[in-house]
Amino acid sequence: MLPPSPKKSPQKELGLSHAFLQCADLILPWLTPQELANVSLTCTTLHRAAQSITLYRSLDASRSFENFPIPFHNTVDQYPYAYFFYTPSQIIPSSSFSLNRQFWGPNSPQTLVLPESGLLDAEMGCALDSMDPLGGSWVSVMDESGCECERCEKVSEDNVIGCPCMELEGEEGMGIRSECGPSCGCRLECGNRLSQRGIQVQLNIVKDVRKGWGLYAAQWIQHGQFICEYSGELLTTKEARRRQQIYDKLASDDHFSSALLVVREHLPSLNACLRINMDATRAGNVARFINHSCDGGNLSTVLVRSSGALLPRLCFFASKDIKEGEELTFSYGEIRVQPRGSKCFCGSFSCFGTLPSEHT
Repeated sequence: MLPPSPKKSPQKELGLSHAFLQCADLILPWLTPQELANVSLTCTTLHRAAQSITLYRSLDASRSFENFPIPFHNTVDQYPYAYFFYTPSQIIPSSSFSLNRQFWGPNSPQTLVLPESGLLDAEMGCALDSMDPLGGSWVSVMDESGCECERCEKVSEDNVIGCPCMELEGEEGMGIRSECGPSCGCRLECGNRLSQRGIQVQLNIVKDVRKGWGLYAAQWIQHGQFICEYSGELLTTKEARRRQQIYDKLASDDHFSSALLVVREHLPSLNACLRINMDATRAGNVARFINHSCDGGNLSTVLVRSSGALLPRLCFFASKDIKEGEELTFSYGEIRVQPRGSKCFCGSFSCFGTLPSEHT
């Protein structure tokens, strides 16, 4: 007969329980929603820990990357939040990394592991810089040109732009704004770096029974105020078309929606067009939740160029005063190559009935 196993002292049991919880706090924030749900079924302690992680995720979609928490609100179904990888700026996928996991829980270390396959080729002509804190690569600086101003104001009293970086242009359907860049002498608080300080307004992500998730104002927003930029993976056209084919096949699933955006900028010569493919489906920011409106919505799209940077960033500004609780929307475009495409539920008087679509 085997001797009875010695009983653990209350102090040892307390120590083991504390170590167990510490281990759970390190591991659970890395899990996907399905994995988290499976773990919660194993024991009461992990169930409570998983519930805590789920609550935290629903309270801040930005994982503390932004200036304010951006919570989810869902009274439609049992999904408390949308799961994706958060990046506050454009990222270039690298062949050395795979999009596996991102820490999403209390005390987030703010690290991101990036997608598989090299998606950047000579078509875009971009070089890669060193990896940023998210695990991605920034578009390299073309040159060292930039102003030497210590601080640039928008416009002087006599309506003269004092900073050489502030050349404002525009084209039909989309504005163009020039800001100081990485080679300029001014710092982030400069008045000509409006879109580089992160999100400065309070927002909510709310689920609608017909449209799904949408982005809403959680405060009054003034006309012309910066909202956010459209962040995601920068893709080659070949990769964008490959992904779009996959997304089209998955579109029948009510729980799936893609966020692949194609921007075409006609160059000054009018003989060439710069095409930028940004995919926020797997990795992006809150801009991925902005829905379409056939009447143009309450947001304007602006291509923001920074001195020395190779590619512009697509940014959203309030095109009118926006009330607290109002949904933020913009027009996805006018072309509809699929007359029987996805239904549009924008609710505007000029609603076309289907969402815009074109050949990717």
